[in-house]
Amino acid sequence: MTTRQHPIQASRWRMASMTGLLVFGLFISLGCQSAYYAGMEKMGYHKRDLMVSDVEKARDAQQEAKEQFKSALDRFTSVLNVKGGKLQEKYDTLNAEYEMSDAKAQAVSDRIASVEDVSEALFAEWEVELKEYTSANLRKSSQTKLTKTRTQYAKLIKAMKRAERKMPPVLGKFKDQVLFLKHNLNAQAITSLKGELGTVESNINALIKEMENSINQADAFISSMHTGQS
Repeated sequence: MTTRQHPIQASRWRMASMTGLLVFGLFISLGCQSAYYAGMEKMGYHKRDLMVSDVEKARDAQQEAKEQFKSALDRFTSVLNVKGGKLQEKYDTLNAEYEMSDAKAQAVSDRIASVEDVSEALFAEWEVELKEYTSANLRKSSQTKLTKTRTQYAKLIKAMKRAERKMPPVLGKFKDQVLFLKHNLNAQAITSLKGELGTVESNINALIKEMENSINQADAFISSMHTGQS
């Protein structure tokens, strides 16, 4: 005869199982991350080098996204202002620009996440190694550099995150335009969309401004890491 579990007990068991799986997954993730950094270090790539490399990649991704958003705005403006032509072709053109912009935005987010991962690992390692010094003067000097690097990094990641947060609203506006055109393939839809272009342009200009600030912050951070002034 099978013993039936009480619903509350069954629910608790499921929650415990899910928690266990999450914890196990976290340990696996951390273990893989540690193994990755250990392997890279054996090949001569230290966390500091990886951090600089990831910041460079994030900067480049933001530059590409900035150019794509500008290109998309130009294409939206030109397509909607041209009289005549097949509406399906206009939809296909604008949808392609939206999808490319969305992909570039995702690349930026991925690069920023990578910067955050390696920086956390670098700072954690730096903190641990401070305790290994026998020289108080050298420990103090290293602590000063750590503090300065953290301050510069905080400024950098804040700028990157601020620019990142500007992308979804712009993508949302692009998607609205594409969907509206898709569902209303007629001349009246084009007229309606033109009225929205002002808002889209304003959002993109704000995004570009934040991205340029983030790119400048990345350049300054990279320069300081290369010159050893951090």
